[in-house]
Amino acid sequence: MATLVYPENASYIDDAEALRKACEGWGTNEKAIISILGHRNASQRRQIRAAYEGLFQEDLVKRLESELKGDFEKAVYRWILDPEDRDAVLANVAIKKGGDYHVIAEIACVLSPEELLAVRRAYQARYKHSLEEDVAAHTSGDLRKACYFDLDLGHA
Repeated sequence: MATLVYPENASYIDDAEALRKACEGWGTNEKAIISILGHRNASQRRQIRAAYEGLFQEDLVKRLESELKGDFEKAVYRWILDPEDRDAVLANVAIKKGGDYHVIAEIACVLSPEELLAVRRAYQARYKHSLEEDVAAHTSGDLRKACYFDLDLGHA
């Protein structure tokens, strides 16, 4: 796995300003967005989001959602979220889509109890429902039993 190196001469403020510039004018500079966000890890992207909000009193995620469309919007949106928020969004998409619950099974079985608790909290904050109740309401059989047990008790 490659290691991302934050450029020594770059700052979170510079990145936030560059992202703002990429969203101004006619069209969006998608290459600039990829260049910045693609070379930062989750912690660095979180710092960029905080710098952006501090500078422009605007949520970077909402700005990017308004600028981007289609699969690129979905990818950037999920890329910029914190891991627990991203997993909460992916779980919700899987539940709404129905039928393909691999994401739910992976979340329930792969994450540590602490990570799973963070996803459950993020899901509750974002959707105002519990993840366990949504899984129970939309699945059945062995999958429901396995995922509900893992999500409820935090066991893999």
